[in-house]
Amino acid sequence: MQARRLENTGAFEFIPKAFPDHRGLFVAPFQEAAFVEALGHPLRVAQTNHSVSARGVIRGVHFSDVPPGQAKYVYCPQGALLDVVVDIRVGSPTFGKWDAVRLDADEYRAVYVPEGLGHAFIALTDDTAMSYLCSTPYNPGAEHGINPLDPALALPWDVLDCEPVLSEKDRSAPSLAEAAERGFLPDYETCLAHYETLR
Repeated sequence: MQARRLENTGAFEFIPKAFPDHRGLFVAPFQEAAFVEALGHPLRVAQTNHSVSARGVIRGVHFSDVPPGQAKYVYCPQGALLDVVVDIRVGSPTFGKWDAVRLDADEYRAVYVPEGLGHAFIALTDDTAMSYLCSTPYNPGAEHGINPLDPALALPWDVLDCEPVLSEKDRSAPSLAEAAERGFLPDYETCLAHYETLR
């Protein structure tokens, strides 16, 4: 498995080797040794999530309070999606920047989203599935969102020529600037200190 460091500190793309044959295909989307080599610590898994989305559905931008935050290791076992990692850590040199990685059921690439980064995706096909390995359980009181259509972020949703489909919660989420003004965005230095505790 290969690992590629993304622009936003702590985020990685993982590219596994797939083994197709006359029966179908075998692949290991998560491999602990490759993860530890890239990150310097193991992935604690407290919960797994699975979503299925129609073409054009956008989920996110979601994040959790740090500490403890919620790291996510995500991959697409069915269909295809464009996965987006947004740096919303106040004080980060890449604040407001994003990385985008295509995840699909052909290559089984995965993305690691560390605590404090925002996460979103758009489904490129109907019946697109997303699998998440999460470091902490769902905690509704610590969960937040940024509006994925915030023009200041300019996220790459124009990969599809259709009207995006959002939940009411995501559509009514604040912009990045509004979230910063309200004071509930993660702090970059606090996130870096948290990452060190994982080593």
